[in-house]
Amino acid sequence: MSKKIAVLGSGFSALSAASYLAKAGHEVHIYEKNSSAGGRARQLKREGFTFDMGPSWYWMPDVFERFFNDFGKTTSDYYQLEKLGPAYRVYFGENEYISIADTLEKIKLTFENEEAGSGAKLQHFIDEAGKNYDVAIKDLVYRPGVSPLELVTPATIKKIGSFFSTISKDVRKSFKNPKLIQILEFPVLFLGAKPQDTPSFYSFMNYADFGIGTFHPKTGMHAVVDAMTSLAKELGVQFHFNAEVSRIRTEGNKAVGIEVNNKSVEADIVLSGVDYHHTETLLPQKLRQYSEEYWESRVFAPSSLLFYVGFDKKVEHVDHHTLFFDVDFEQHARDIYDQPEWPDEPLFYANFPSKTDATMAPDGKEAGFFLIPLAPGLYDSQELRDQYFDIIINRLERITGQKLKKNIIFRESFCVNGFKEVYHSYKGNAYGMANTLLQTAFLRPKLKSKKVANLYFTGQLTVPGPGVPPALISGKLTAGLITKKHN
Repeated sequence: MSKKIAVLGSGFSALSAASYLAKAGHEVHIYEKNSSAGGRARQLKREGFTFDMGPSWYWMPDVFERFFNDFGKTTSDYYQLEKLGPAYRVYFGENEYISIADTLEKIKLTFENEEAGSGAKLQHFIDEAGKNYDVAIKDLVYRPGVSPLELVTPATIKKIGSFFSTISKDVRKSFKNPKLIQILEFPVLFLGAKPQDTPSFYSFMNYADFGIGTFHPKTGMHAVVDAMTSLAKELGVQFHFNAEVSRIRTEGNKAVGIEVNNKSVEADIVLSGVDYHHTETLLPQKLRQYSEEYWESRVFAPSSLLFYVGFDKKVEHVDHHTLFFDVDFEQHARDIYDQPEWPDEPLFYANFPSKTDATMAPDGKEAGFFLIPLAPGLYDSQELRDQYFDIIINRLERITGQKLKKNIIFRESFCVNGFKEVYHSYKGNAYGMANTLLQTAFLRPKLKSKKVANLYFTGQLTVPGPGVPPALISGKLTAGLITKKHN
């Protein structure tokens, strides 16, 4: 039977769930507090420059393809993909860097040049990571986290040891060169935890990196948002922008609608794709599943200080994706996870999409996106933002051997306060809840409320976890639970 479903938010998980629910025959309405779709994946356009404000890495293209295939479509029906070669560059000091190529064979040669014998070791490591990828992406992450028994399959039983070791231990068993270790530990940062706290099983992120590669959708990551929005509309999903939901309406212990812009809207089912913690504050205290103490005890992925910079010339000696690991990797991780504070010497990531895509900046100019990972919940001020911009621009100039400050046309920033205000993000986190051993699968917040009938959740604080591909999967999982119960 067709139901009227109110979806809160329009990020990747909400767009995914809305499309599956509309396909199943439901009347689906998306309510987005901001003026455009995409959640954290909004775009900033200024003076001919275009910036993806959030996600900027396109990994796991098979997950995107699988999503569109579910609707009889392909990604190429909506956007063009380009495989990046090199995928990215990692700086370790002045004019000292390693480029990660676009094939595993080339990457093995790079490793071998840094550490004798490491090419063969890398092949073995990626072979194992590929097996984990097959188990995870083809099976495990498409399970809704309802029961621990979901993890018990013939494939996972063979992999049980990889849940009790860590990425850091596995990498350091085989590799001694600190540069190679950092490169291999870097991908799990997308999962929001230190490599020392991330189960070995998540080496499938290394397979996504080296085994499959890094891609760029023409016109930026927002092309995926546009594609998913178009698909949703084709399926009949109705969008309501500048529509902030202030309350989830309940009768007894049942969700019966929402209050949006001071108006009551009836709905048979309410599905939240916005911050899980914030969503529960829209309910009476007695109907919330998780206490403030619970949220405080969780390990959250980092927040970020982001800069969007327009340069009046091309930036040299950088690639589309460029990582600056020229300072103490371990100390910055401690500043995020162990003793949260602003780092004295931050690692940072720079993205220059106009290196690949001419639509991202005016001719002869460069769009630069910079990201410093931070502990969530830190004090955020313009003074601190200015201070840290000076730190990274000085490092960028020194490490790449060029002057750039006088070539800045403009810069804009986004940080902890923005994540809280624009996205209602818990403590201003940028990526959600980390995928540690005790926050994996059924141990994450549930897709279906245990206290409120007809209330569901999707997104990066529930299963399967942080990242854009997991968000697409999360939407499918929640839609599947709803369809199973209400069709």
